[in-house]
Amino acid sequence: MSTTTTPLEGAQEARYEKRFDLRVWGKLLRYAMAHKVKLSLLAFFGFTTALADIGFPWVTGALIDEVAQKGQSADLWAYAWIYFGLIIVLSFSIFAFIVMAGSVRTSVAHDIRRDGFANLQRLSFSYFDKHPVGWLMSRMTSDCERLSNIMAWGTLDLVWGSTLLIGISIVMLSMNLTLALLVLTVMPILAVVSAIFQTRILGSARAVRKNNSRITAAYNEGIMGMRTTKVFGREEDNLMDFQKLTGEMYDSSVRNQVQSALFFPIVLSLGSLATGLALAAGGVQVIAGSLSIGVLIAFIQYSRRFFDPIEDMSHWFAELQMAQASAERIFGLIETVPEIRDREDATAMSGPAAAESLVALEESATSSSTLGKPVILAAQRARVREIRFQDVDFTYGEGPKVLERFTLDVAVGESIALVGATGGGKSTIVNLLCRFYEPTGGRILMDGLDYRTLPLHWLQSQLGIVLQTPHLFSGSIADNIRYGDLEASQEDIEAAARLVGAHEFILEFTDGYKTEVGEGGNQLSTGQKQLLSFARAIIGDPQILVMDEATSSIDTETESRIQHGVEKVLEGRTSFVIAHRLSTIRRADRILVIDDGRIVEQGNHQALLSLGGRYYELYSQQRLRESVGP
Repeated sequence: MSTTTTPLEGAQEARYEKRFDLRVWGKLLRYAMAHKVKLSLLAFFGFTTALADIGFPWVTGALIDEVAQKGQSADLWAYAWIYFGLIIVLSFSIFAFIVMAGSVRTSVAHDIRRDGFANLQRLSFSYFDKHPVGWLMSRMTSDCERLSNIMAWGTLDLVWGSTLLIGISIVMLSMNLTLALLVLTVMPILAVVSAIFQTRILGSARAVRKNNSRITAAYNEGIMGMRTTKVFGREEDNLMDFQKLTGEMYDSSVRNQVQSALFFPIVLSLGSLATGLALAAGGVQVIAGSLSIGVLIAFIQYSRRFFDPIEDMSHWFAELQMAQASAERIFGLIETVPEIRDREDATAMSGPAAAESLVALEESATSSSTLGKPVILAAQRARVREIRFQDVDFTYGEGPKVLERFTLDVAVGESIALVGATGGGKSTIVNLLCRFYEPTGGRILMDGLDYRTLPLHWLQSQLGIVLQTPHLFSGSIADNIRYGDLEASQEDIEAAARLVGAHEFILEFTDGYKTEVGEGGNQLSTGQKQLLSFARAIIGDPQILVMDEATSSIDTETESRIQHGVEKVLEGRTSFVIAHRLSTIRRADRILVIDDGRIVEQGNHQALLSLGGRYYELYSQQRLRESVGP
């Protein structure tokens, strides 16, 4: 479990050095403006709440002066009704803005999470190579929650506080210019203090968010690797690593809270100082007879209320620093551009594929009055007749070259098996074919076209992929098979399961195809999960089938059960099979022995055995191990 900051994290932190970035808040405001009605109602009720707050001291001061002047003949009921009316307005406004703030917060959080998750689906594999799962989870959970809160409640406090400050300032200036100026003299001091604390609070807030992300990532890594941890007895070591992370989180959180704790008392002290000055100067004027006692009492109440929104807004100012740190990170995720994406000139129908697509278009047009559907069907049915790796180079990040000037021609329907030592480049070849990554040099051509000019979704929809470690989603067996073709019927699902030999074991469950597989398929054996991944891969009738060590994690009995189904699946399809067990690829049209990113031998099974080279050695050694047994 790593507790150090990676170079990537350091680079990300270095991107955000500004004290306050209006562009970040402009982006967040656009999310809020998508809910203009709710936001307008929130602002309106914040405004009416502030007006009601302004009214109470005025009523109190006027009532005192009325009683002082008229005694028992004062019309107390009129003031009572005004006071009652203000209470009704205040109560309803508070109720309404709480409802609206909750609605705005939920809506903004929904939209941010939607866009974040949508972009995650578009990002390339290389992005996930560099970003831990916990780092991404933190963006979509705690960071998103903080942003939505500041948007809803911050908007409310901004409208309420601004209205209250402006309204009270106008009332105080109209009541007594001298006392009002005394109260307002503290504002420049408050502005200087705020500027000083802004940078410090924002810096510590960023440290808190960074440490929170690292803790989330450590949690996820600890849970996912629990079996490995227990096997190697690393519980105590992992705990020490985690304590180091939480210690850093503690230090940065305490520093942030201390800075906030210093800022708030300063605001309170300045407010108390202003109120004290107003009380002293007002008392002198009352004694001199130039100011009534009712006006002084109202003025003192206004003076005190004047700093209420400042206190609240100073609290949200600190929260704003935390929220900006969150906003910087979450918008960094949402705005990340995938390294692998469609070009503007991408087209799905060219060359021989175009001719077949036009035939499909003509055939389907006679049975459909809607032009869109035939076009889509034609594009999907366009067949790739030839695949060519042309002098392909590839490097993962800053590492050494995995492939160098790799060249390979594959005809439609041909089955290609890739064998060789671990790290030789076999998985890289199929990852490039699937366009999970793109060549750093050379080209991959489909029907003579660089596959980067083809729509990414169209290309990958032609692929069926079975990985060494299958992943199943929470849900039923049927749901997981249907994942390969969301429009598949129950009959299609069962046909795919029969083809790969999964139908029999599925029926052994009480609920059959409705059986829940559990998180990650943990209710099934490894062999059962692999069979379902086979069915999922072929249910969409892919043109190209990729099997990456697909049978290496299952027993020989399960392997023999699916072997016949796999041979049927491969018929008429272009296939790439990375094999650990060489017995599974004897029927391949061509076997490539890969070493250091190069093809050192190629041919069919018999040809390579007769050659007596690397393949012969690999095959003989494996046969010997199997005959000797464990």
